[in-house]
Amino acid sequence: MVLAIINKTKTFLEMIRFEHTIFALPFAYTGALLVDKKVPGGEDVLWITLAMVGARTAAMSLNRLIDRHIDAKNPRTANRALPRGLLSSREVWIYVILSFALLLYAARQLSPLAFQLFPVAVAALSFYSYTKRFTWTCHLFLGLTLGLAPLGAWIAIAGSFHIAPVLLGLGVLFWVAGFDVIYACDDFNFDREYGIHSIPARFGIAGALSISSAFHTVAPLFFLAVGILLDLGLFYLLGLVIAVSLLFYQHRLVSPDDLSRAGIAFFNLNGMLSIVMFCFTLLDILVPIRIF
Repeated sequence: MVLAIINKTKTFLEMIRFEHTIFALPFAYTGALLVDKKVPGGEDVLWITLAMVGARTAAMSLNRLIDRHIDAKNPRTANRALPRGLLSSREVWIYVILSFALLLYAARQLSPLAFQLFPVAVAALSFYSYTKRFTWTCHLFLGLTLGLAPLGAWIAIAGSFHIAPVLLGLGVLFWVAGFDVIYACDDFNFDREYGIHSIPARFGIAGALSISSAFHTVAPLFFLAVGILLDLGLFYLLGLVIAVSLLFYQHRLVSPDDLSRAGIAFFNLNGMLSIVMFCFTLLDILVPIRIF
Protein backbone atom coordinates (compact mmCIF):
# COMPACT_ATOMS: atom_id res chain seq x y z
CA MET A 1 0.00 0.00 0.00
CA VAL A 2 2.72 2.47 1.00
CA LEU A 3 4.80 1.55 -2.04
CA ALA A 4 1.79 2.06 -4.31
CA ILE A 5 1.20 5.54 -2.87
CA ILE A 6 4.87 6.42 -3.33
CA ASN A 7 4.78 5.24 -6.94
CA LYS A 8 1.57 7.16 -7.64
CA THR A 9 3.06 10.32 -6.12
CA LYS A 10 6.22 9.92 -8.18
CA THR A 11 4.15 9.48 -11.34
CA PHE A 12 2.09 12.56 -10.46
CA LEU A 13 5.17 14.74 -9.88
CA GLU A 14 6.61 13.59 -13.18
CA MET A 15 3.31 14.36 -14.92
CA ILE A 16 3.14 17.96 -13.68
CA ARG A 17 6.89 18.54 -14.15
CA PHE A 18 7.20 19.69 -10.54
CA GLU A 19 10.77 20.86 -11.17
CA HIS A 20 9.39 23.54 -13.51
CA THR A 21 8.09 25.39 -10.45
CA ILE A 22 11.52 27.04 -10.62
CA PHE A 23 10.28 29.27 -13.44
CA ALA A 24 7.87 31.33 -11.34
CA LEU A 25 9.00 30.81 -7.73
CA PRO A 26 12.11 33.04 -7.90
CA PHE A 27 9.99 35.86 -9.33
CA ALA A 28 7.52 35.43 -6.47
CA TYR A 29 10.43 35.82 -4.06
CA THR A 30 11.58 38.87 -6.05
CA GLY A 31 8.15 40.46 -5.68
CA ALA A 32 8.29 39.86 -1.92
CA LEU A 33 11.79 41.35 -1.69
CA LEU A 34 10.79 44.56 -3.42
CA VAL A 35 7.91 45.50 -1.11
CA ASP A 36 10.12 47.17 1.49
CA LYS A 37 13.49 46.43 -0.16
CA LYS A 38 14.34 43.98 2.56
CA VAL A 39 14.32 40.24 3.08
CA PRO A 40 10.85 39.17 4.30
CA GLY A 41 10.44 37.09 7.43
CA GLY A 42 10.85 33.34 7.33
CA GLU A 43 7.17 32.71 7.97
CA ASP A 44 6.16 34.87 5.01
CA VAL A 45 8.66 33.08 2.78
CA LEU A 46 7.28 29.73 3.88
CA TRP A 47 3.66 30.64 3.09
CA ILE A 48 4.59 32.25 -0.23
CA THR A 49 6.44 29.06 -1.17
CA LEU A 50 3.49 26.86 -0.21
CA ALA A 51 1.07 29.14 -2.04
CA MET A 52 3.21 28.93 -5.19
CA VAL A 53 3.50 25.15 -4.94
CA GLY A 54 -0.27 24.87 -4.51
CA ALA A 55 -1.03 27.23 -7.38
CA ARG A 56 1.37 25.67 -9.84
CA THR A 57 0.43 22.09 -8.93
CA ALA A 58 -3.28 22.86 -9.34
CA ALA A 59 -2.72 24.62 -12.65
CA MET A 60 -0.61 21.83 -14.15
CA SER A 61 -2.97 19.14 -12.89
CA LEU A 62 -5.92 20.94 -14.47
CA ASN A 63 -3.96 21.36 -17.68
CA ARG A 64 -3.29 17.63 -17.88
CA LEU A 65 -6.95 16.83 -17.13
CA ILE A 66 -8.37 19.32 -19.63
CA ASP A 67 -5.92 18.32 -22.37
CA ARG A 68 -5.87 14.56 -21.77
CA HIS A 69 -7.75 13.70 -24.96
CA ILE A 70 -5.55 16.00 -27.05
CA ASP A 71 -2.43 14.63 -25.37
CA ALA A 72 -3.47 11.09 -26.27
CA LYS A 73 -3.44 12.00 -29.99
CA ASN A 74 -0.14 13.92 -29.94
CA PRO A 75 2.94 11.66 -30.34
CA ARG A 76 4.96 14.05 -28.14
CA THR A 77 2.51 13.81 -25.23
CA ALA A 78 0.88 10.40 -25.68
CA ASN A 79 3.25 8.92 -23.11
CA ARG A 80 1.96 11.13 -20.29
CA ALA A 81 0.38 9.52 -17.25
CA LEU A 82 -3.29 10.18 -18.02
CA PRO A 83 -3.26 8.97 -21.65
CA ARG A 84 -1.37 5.85 -20.55
CA GLY A 85 -3.75 5.17 -17.67
CA LEU A 86 -1.02 5.44 -15.01
CA LEU A 87 -3.26 7.89 -13.17
CA SER A 88 -7.03 8.18 -13.30
CA SER A 89 -8.92 11.44 -13.77
CA ARG A 90 -10.39 10.98 -10.31
CA GLU A 91 -6.95 10.72 -8.74
CA VAL A 92 -5.76 13.87 -10.49
CA TRP A 93 -8.90 15.74 -9.43
CA ILE A 94 -8.03 14.89 -5.84
CA TYR A 95 -4.60 16.48 -6.37
CA VAL A 96 -6.28 19.56 -7.87
CA ILE A 97 -8.58 20.00 -4.87
CA LEU A 98 -5.76 19.47 -2.36
CA SER A 99 -3.52 21.92 -4.24
CA PHE A 100 -6.15 24.64 -4.32
CA ALA A 101 -6.82 24.00 -0.62
CA LEU A 102 -3.10 24.54 0.06
CA LEU A 103 -3.17 27.78 -1.94
CA LEU A 104 -6.25 28.99 -0.07
CA TYR A 105 -4.81 28.19 3.35
CA ALA A 106 -1.47 29.80 2.53
CA ALA A 107 -3.20 32.94 1.22
CA ARG A 108 -5.20 33.12 4.44
CA GLN A 109 -1.96 33.13 6.44
CA LEU A 110 -0.42 35.92 4.37
CA SER A 111 -2.90 38.81 4.08
CA PRO A 112 -6.67 39.48 3.94
CA LEU A 113 -6.39 40.81 0.37
CA ALA A 114 -4.49 37.72 -0.79
CA PHE A 115 -7.24 35.57 0.71
CA GLN A 116 -10.00 37.64 -0.92
CA LEU A 117 -8.33 37.35 -4.35
CA PHE A 118 -8.25 33.55 -4.20
CA PRO A 119 -11.19 33.20 -6.65
CA VAL A 120 -9.35 35.41 -9.16
CA ALA A 121 -6.29 33.18 -8.92
CA VAL A 122 -8.40 30.04 -9.41
CA ALA A 123 -10.09 31.55 -12.47
CA ALA A 124 -6.79 32.57 -14.06
CA LEU A 125 -5.11 29.23 -13.36
CA SER A 126 -8.10 27.29 -14.71
CA PHE A 127 -8.80 29.35 -17.84
CA TYR A 128 -5.40 29.06 -19.53
CA SER A 129 -5.77 25.42 -20.59
CA TYR A 130 -8.87 26.20 -22.66
CA THR A 131 -7.34 29.07 -24.64
CA LYS A 132 -5.53 26.90 -27.19
CA ARG A 133 -8.97 25.80 -28.37
CA PHE A 134 -9.94 29.25 -29.65
CA THR A 135 -7.00 31.70 -29.77
CA TRP A 136 -3.36 31.75 -30.84
CA THR A 137 -2.69 34.21 -28.00
CA CYS A 138 -2.79 31.23 -25.59
CA HIS A 139 0.94 31.74 -24.90
CA LEU A 140 0.17 35.16 -23.42
CA PHE A 141 -2.45 33.62 -21.13
CA LEU A 142 0.17 31.15 -19.89
CA GLY A 143 2.49 34.10 -19.29
CA LEU A 144 -0.27 35.83 -17.35
CA THR A 145 -0.66 32.90 -14.96
CA LEU A 146 3.06 32.97 -14.12
CA GLY A 147 3.13 36.77 -14.18
CA LEU A 148 0.72 36.75 -11.26
CA ALA A 149 3.50 35.29 -9.07
CA PRO A 150 5.35 38.54 -8.22
CA LEU A 151 2.07 40.47 -7.92
CA GLY A 152 0.63 37.82 -5.62
CA ALA A 153 3.76 37.81 -3.46
CA TRP A 154 3.70 41.62 -3.22
CA ILE A 155 0.05 41.57 -2.16
CA ALA A 156 0.84 38.83 0.35
CA ILE A 157 3.46 41.01 2.06
CA ALA A 158 2.09 44.54 1.54
CA GLY A 159 -1.62 43.76 1.60
CA SER A 160 -2.13 46.27 -1.23
CA PHE A 161 -1.54 46.87 -4.94
CA HIS A 162 1.37 48.77 -6.52
CA ILE A 163 2.44 49.46 -10.09
CA ALA A 164 5.92 47.93 -9.55
CA PRO A 165 4.80 44.28 -9.22
CA VAL A 166 2.40 44.82 -12.13
CA LEU A 167 5.35 45.86 -14.32
CA LEU A 168 7.39 42.94 -13.01
CA GLY A 169 4.49 40.62 -13.77
CA LEU A 170 4.25 41.98 -17.32
CA GLY A 171 7.93 41.26 -17.78
CA VAL A 172 7.34 37.69 -16.62
CA LEU A 173 4.32 37.45 -18.92
CA PHE A 174 6.30 38.26 -22.06
CA TRP A 175 9.30 36.22 -20.95
CA VAL A 176 7.15 33.11 -20.41
CA ALA A 177 5.12 33.67 -23.59
CA GLY A 178 8.33 33.98 -25.56
CA PHE A 179 9.81 30.66 -24.49
CA ASP A 180 6.42 28.93 -24.70
CA VAL A 181 6.22 29.94 -28.36
CA ILE A 182 9.60 28.27 -28.95
CA TYR A 183 8.39 25.17 -27.13
CA ALA A 184 5.17 25.12 -29.19
CA CYS A 185 7.15 24.94 -32.43
CA ASP A 186 7.65 21.23 -31.72
CA ASP A 187 3.89 20.74 -32.13
CA PHE A 188 3.59 22.79 -35.34
CA ASN A 189 2.40 19.93 -37.55
CA PHE A 190 0.10 18.41 -34.92
CA ASP A 191 -1.51 21.75 -34.07
CA ARG A 192 -2.30 22.51 -37.70
CA GLU A 193 -3.68 19.04 -38.34
CA TYR A 194 -5.97 18.99 -35.30
CA GLY A 195 -6.95 22.67 -35.25
CA ILE A 196 -5.06 23.59 -32.09
CA HIS A 197 -4.47 27.33 -31.86
CA SER A 198 -0.91 28.55 -31.33
CA ILE A 199 1.42 31.18 -32.70
CA PRO A 200 3.47 28.62 -34.68
CA ALA A 201 0.28 27.14 -36.17
CA ARG A 202 -0.97 30.63 -37.10
CA PHE A 203 2.22 32.29 -38.34
CA GLY A 204 4.54 29.39 -39.18
CA ILE A 205 7.76 28.50 -37.41
CA ALA A 206 9.83 31.38 -38.81
CA GLY A 207 7.12 33.88 -37.89
CA ALA A 208 6.72 32.32 -34.45
CA LEU A 209 10.44 32.63 -33.68
CA SER A 210 10.31 36.30 -34.74
CA ILE A 211 7.35 36.90 -32.43
CA SER A 212 9.18 35.09 -29.61
CA SER A 213 12.16 37.39 -30.17
CA ALA A 214 9.83 40.40 -29.97
CA PHE A 215 8.36 39.14 -26.69
CA HIS A 216 11.87 38.68 -25.32
CA THR A 217 12.74 42.21 -26.36
CA VAL A 218 9.74 43.65 -24.52
CA ALA A 219 10.20 41.63 -21.30
CA PRO A 220 13.52 43.23 -20.21
CA LEU A 221 12.03 46.70 -20.77
CA PHE A 222 9.43 45.97 -18.08
CA PHE A 223 12.16 44.63 -15.77
CA LEU A 224 14.16 47.82 -16.39
CA ALA A 225 11.09 49.94 -15.63
CA VAL A 226 10.81 48.21 -12.25
CA GLY A 227 14.42 49.09 -11.47
CA ILE A 228 13.90 52.74 -12.36
CA LEU A 229 10.58 53.03 -10.52
CA LEU A 230 11.93 51.51 -7.30
CA ASP A 231 15.35 53.16 -7.54
CA LEU A 232 17.21 49.86 -7.63
CA GLY A 233 20.93 49.75 -8.13
CA LEU A 234 23.95 48.34 -9.89
CA PHE A 235 23.47 44.68 -9.00
CA TYR A 236 19.86 44.66 -10.23
CA LEU A 237 21.03 46.15 -13.53
CA LEU A 238 23.82 43.59 -13.76
CA GLY A 239 21.31 40.79 -13.22
CA LEU A 240 19.15 42.26 -15.96
CA VAL A 241 22.11 42.35 -18.36
CA ILE A 242 22.81 38.67 -17.65
CA ALA A 243 19.12 37.84 -18.16
CA VAL A 244 19.13 39.61 -21.53
CA SER A 245 22.24 37.67 -22.48
CA LEU A 246 20.49 34.40 -21.63
CA LEU A 247 17.51 35.39 -23.77
CA PHE A 248 19.80 36.29 -26.67
CA TYR A 249 21.67 33.00 -26.39
CA GLN A 250 18.38 31.10 -26.22
CA HIS A 251 17.42 32.44 -29.62
CA ARG A 252 20.82 31.52 -31.03
CA LEU A 253 20.07 27.88 -30.19
CA VAL A 254 17.03 27.59 -32.43
CA SER A 255 16.19 28.39 -36.04
CA PRO A 256 13.32 27.55 -38.42
CA ASP A 257 15.50 24.75 -39.81
CA ASP A 258 16.77 23.38 -36.48
CA LEU A 259 14.62 23.08 -33.37
CA SER A 260 16.58 20.16 -31.92
CA ARG A 261 17.91 22.25 -29.03
CA ALA A 262 14.55 23.78 -28.08
CA GLY A 263 14.49 21.61 -24.95
CA ILE A 264 17.65 23.27 -23.69
CA ALA A 265 16.24 26.70 -24.47
CA PHE A 266 12.98 25.87 -22.70
CA PHE A 267 14.26 24.46 -19.43
CA ASN A 268 17.91 25.13 -18.63
CA LEU A 269 18.25 28.74 -19.77
CA ASN A 270 14.86 29.90 -18.56
CA GLY A 271 15.32 28.26 -15.19
CA MET A 272 18.63 30.10 -14.92
CA LEU A 273 17.06 33.43 -15.88
CA SER A 274 14.54 33.52 -13.06
CA ILE A 275 17.19 32.49 -10.53
CA VAL A 276 19.62 35.14 -11.81
CA MET A 277 17.00 37.88 -11.52
CA PHE A 278 16.15 36.85 -7.96
CA CYS A 279 19.76 36.47 -6.79
CA PHE A 280 20.87 39.82 -8.19
CA THR A 281 17.79 41.57 -6.80
CA LEU A 282 18.59 40.11 -3.40
CA LEU A 283 22.21 41.21 -3.74
CA ASP A 284 21.08 44.69 -4.75
CA ILE A 285 18.95 44.96 -1.62
CA LEU A 286 21.72 43.67 0.65
CA VAL A 287 24.43 45.82 -0.99
CA PRO A 288 22.66 48.85 -2.51
CA ILE A 289 24.69 50.83 -5.05
CA ARG A 290 22.24 53.29 -6.57
CA ILE A 291 22.51 54.22 -10.25
CA PHE A 292 18.96 55.17 -11.28
